[in-house]
Amino acid sequence: MNHILTILIFFPALAGLMGFLVDKKSIKPYVVSITLIELFISLYLWYGFNSAEIGMQFVEQANLIEAFGVQYLIGIDGISLFLVILSTFMTLIGVVSISDDTEDLRELLLTILFLEMTMVGVFVVLDAILFYLFWELSLVPMLYIIGAWGGNKRVYASIKFFLYTFTGSIIMLVGMLYMAYLYYQASGTWSFSLLEWYRLQLPLDYQIWLFVAFFLGLAIKVPMFPFHTWLPYAHGQAPTVGSVILAAVLLKMGTYGFIRLSLPLYPDATVYFLTPIAILSLIMIIYTAMVAYAQKDLKQLVAYSSISHMGVIILGIFALNPEGITGSIFLMISHGIVSGALFLLVGVIYDRRHTKMIDEFGGLASVMPRYALIFGIMAMASVGLPLTIGFVGEFLSLVGFYKYSHIMGIIATGTVVVGAIYMLSAYKRTFFGKVVNSENSKLSDLNLREYLTLIPLTILVIVLGIYPKPILKPVDESVKAIISLMHQKAVTEEAKKIIPNIKIGEEARK
Repeated sequence: MNHILTILIFFPALAGLMGFLVDKKSIKPYVVSITLIELFISLYLWYGFNSAEIGMQFVEQANLIEAFGVQYLIGIDGISLFLVILSTFMTLIGVVSISDDTEDLRELLLTILFLEMTMVGVFVVLDAILFYLFWELSLVPMLYIIGAWGGNKRVYASIKFFLYTFTGSIIMLVGMLYMAYLYYQASGTWSFSLLEWYRLQLPLDYQIWLFVAFFLGLAIKVPMFPFHTWLPYAHGQAPTVGSVILAAVLLKMGTYGFIRLSLPLYPDATVYFLTPIAILSLIMIIYTAMVAYAQKDLKQLVAYSSISHMGVIILGIFALNPEGITGSIFLMISHGIVSGALFLLVGVIYDRRHTKMIDEFGGLASVMPRYALIFGIMAMASVGLPLTIGFVGEFLSLVGFYKYSHIMGIIATGTVVVGAIYMLSAYKRTFFGKVVNSENSKLSDLNLREYLTLIPLTILVIVLGIYPKPILKPVDESVKAIISLMHQKAVTEEAKKIIPNIKIGEEARK
């Protein structure tokens, strides 16, 4: 198990470089094999992970720029473990989903390998500078995927995506540099280690400004209202594989950043901004759900639905209790699986009809019954039907937030109904009724490649909806460690009152 995280990070990139030597006919089997190996490595990581141990595991450390305290510091806990597995799994699914007839197939596949390196890197690094480097590097391959393989407005969508996220990242970098300066003032040494920063207790006024700097970078990535306008364009213009990876993994970098950075570093500022952030999240959930209902484009409906669900994740994170945060992490995983599947399903129908407009369809259940069945399962999971993966995380997130505010919790729970309305309405218009358009009557059902991508996702949606314990247990232990750290570091009485005092062992404190 030595250096397994290093292998996990850099194996896709090295394989991507070697991929330029592979002939075009063999490039897809080659990349599928690489992403499959990467998934097996991440699953082996899970096998070696000790769920009973609280704290970082598989830690690797080496000095990079010793004078400024920049280190190659990586490790995982129960939170990052499953986000790494989600990244490797959805990358494999995305690669398999790509048609062999895709233009410039080699370049697209190798770009995805480099993107996989950056995604895994974000979830395992524990040095702020390295975190920022992987965070920024993830923009480049996604920018290329949207700009080179996207729709008619792909250049506008890719530039908007880059400008929004890059601007937020620069502000976050300023906050990181100032945080390192404060650590230097307190200890006399430079360090960008998050583990070292966790020990630093800051007064409220410093926390507020630093929280805002980090918040802007993370909120744009999520994206939270009112920074969300780049995402529908990005999804609308991106190729199917781009939308799958963007929704399933890249958006989770923002919510993961809140848990890994903002909460443990600035507990008092987190409590200080809790209500405004909760209000923004409620607006985000309700507004984007209503916009989703008004969409005539099926892919845009899924895109706005994705934003609405990310709002529930934010509520769970800022519940600041084990139920809410654990639920939000499980919801990150479930949203990644379900939204990725929905974008794949939209891609299936687009490949056959070259349109995503809902009015162009109707009666597809009689023409493509297997496709309709899987779409129906994913739609039910999206609205949080019990015994599907969507229910578990959403329920825990809302229960956790209800403990903080009964009124806002009830409002947030009521918005689930809105989600059911737009998703079921779109499903009805697309799949039920008579086949009015004659072009739809000759459509073929799912092929082998589509089965290979959709069946594993469908199985996970059902299995983890019925039995989520394998994920919830290790996640919950790591969440309790973060909440305990927040309570210890809090300097205001309000924060100590809201953040629960969870007792954990000395091993976790280290």
